[in-house]
Amino acid sequence: MSDTRWCDQADRDALASAVASALGQAIEAAVAARGIAVLALSGGNTPWPAYEALSNQPLAWDRVIFIPTDDRLVSLDDPLSNVAAVARIFEPLGAWVESLTNGAVADHVAAGQAADTRLRSLPWPLDFVLLGVGGDGHTASIFPGEDYAAAIDPCSSARALGVMPDPLPPEAPVARVSLSLAAISAARTVAIAATGPHKRAVIEDAIEARDRSPYPVGRVLAAIRAPVHIYWAPQ
Repeated sequence: MSDTRWCDQADRDALASAVASALGQAIEAAVAARGIAVLALSGGNTPWPAYEALSNQPLAWDRVIFIPTDDRLVSLDDPLSNVAAVARIFEPLGAWVESLTNGAVADHVAAGQAADTRLRSLPWPLDFVLLGVGGDGHTASIFPGEDYAAAIDPCSSARALGVMPDPLPPEAPVARVSLSLAAISAARTVAIAATGPHKRAVIEDAIEARDRSPYPVGRVLAAIRAPVHIYWAPQ
């Protein structure tokens, strides 16, 4: 496991500002070094104010590609669609937003294979991955279930795969497509955005247990070699 650096913030507004600053700096550095920036953004409620703040920065948006870290297999006009929400913010600026899904697909394994193929057309590795953490310790859409072993296989060449969580989360009881541990751990920069004492405790437990962690986020963190910045606010 790499070093983990806690970047504690006073509140959600400060968290959004700090995360937006980190994303903006990563974009500028990637564009300067390679002419293009490719970032993976998490869904959930916590990071959206950061994305809104990032959208106000004067960046070379036509040289930026965004993908979701994961998405639900729902239609692209469904409120549960992560890529639709990202596109609404960044496509009007000229950025390219690449979807992991083709909408509501019944076969999650085939959907994951299609996403993996799609990602192989992008510059790699990712310049920045922003992860969230669920209260159950999942990150991206790496959940316990029949696809868990494949998702956390550090030797896998897959960049994305289909995931059927078991049990299905009640707030979004659908299959997903997720970046794999291998894709996340290869990124040049990885960060986590989280709020609340419970999620801090989950992350701290995951860090301590390393690759023995019962939490998916622990298994992911254990595989990352670059420093991981954890942006956290108490509420």
